[in-house]
Amino acid sequence: MTTVLTDRDRLKRDDWPDGTFYREPRFVTHADDAFLARLTELYDELLEPGDRVLDAMSSWVSHLPATDFDRVVGHGLNEAELAANDRLDEFVVQDLNSEQALPFADDAFDAVCCALSVQYLQYPGPVFAEFARVLAPDGVLVVSFSNRMFPTKAVRAWRVASMDERADLVERYLKAGGLTVADRLAERSETDPFYAVVGRTPPGHGGD
Repeated sequence: MTTVLTDRDRLKRDDWPDGTFYREPRFVTHADDAFLARLTELYDELLEPGDRVLDAMSSWVSHLPATDFDRVVGHGLNEAELAANDRLDEFVVQDLNSEQALPFADDAFDAVCCALSVQYLQYPGPVFAEFARVLAPDGVLVVSFSNRMFPTKAVRAWRVASMDERADLVERYLKAGGLTVADRLAERSETDPFYAVVGRTPPGHGGD
């Protein structure tokens, strides 16, 4: 597996455990309405009815379209936020900077969504390899981000990069995890810029 970030790259200004920072729920959205509407539209384009969806690094809202999915599983750091998310059928609380292995079977999901959170990953290579592992063949990964962040918790590589360089970084994360980059969106506006990188697992990935 390719190492994406050096020790210097993954430094945070606040090196206390993430569980401490996220202990109290934050019932706010981390982008403006135009960004969130575009994200829901993108999910609607890429996800299918009946899909099994993992909302990774989630919170109290998932921004998913009103589609009848087979199963939506949330993953995040704050139990109260996840419990308040009415799109989730179930959820797990886990700090990916402490433990990268996801508690799900191989090929358990058709789609993984990671919205407005990728900037906090200190070990993206192993995490994205786990995203690939839990995705079925030709599964889709949607990583979205804007220019907002908690600057004390974002890794140095993200803080010092331009928006386009951040998209490059996410592409490297996908490739390190064994996924193929299928699309890249960069839609600038007067409000929050909308960026997303879409990955796919190879058609013959996983299985027997």
